[in-house]
Amino acid sequence: MSNPRVQANPQSSLPFAEEAKPGFRTKTAATRLTPDELAEIEAAAEAAGQALSEWLRQTALCAARQRPADPVELVLAEVWAVRYSLLNLFHAASQAASEGGQLSPDSVLTIRDQADARKIQQARKLLDDLFARGRKERARMP
Repeated sequence: MSNPRVQANPQSSLPFAEEAKPGFRTKTAATRLTPDELAEIEAAAEAAGQALSEWLRQTALCAARQRPADPVELVLAEVWAVRYSLLNLFHAASQAASEGGQLSPDSVLTIRDQADARKIQQARKLLDDLFARGRKERARMP
């Protein structure tokens, strides 16, 4: 059994000003599904309140853009968060003591939350900087 295929026309019938513009979706990605698989993704798209094509696009792009968890990155993120927390806690405690007060529990929680919010971003930045330095050093070698 043969499936008819629509061939792309290399010559567009659109006037010059209406050619595909950057940012417009002009390509198609196709896949084959079983009837059960199609029903499953149609239900997911409907539950999300989206058209099937939009749901598929969004889901595929999310998966493509998702950075896999790297154990080194995760450990570095935690080390960075501990360092950030310790330095900021010591600073806040010494500042509070110099003013005759104590470090409040809310201050401790705020510092913890700041560390958690920034740790992955900072770990990625540290790794990116490390890899960039390595590339520069290798480029200088004869």
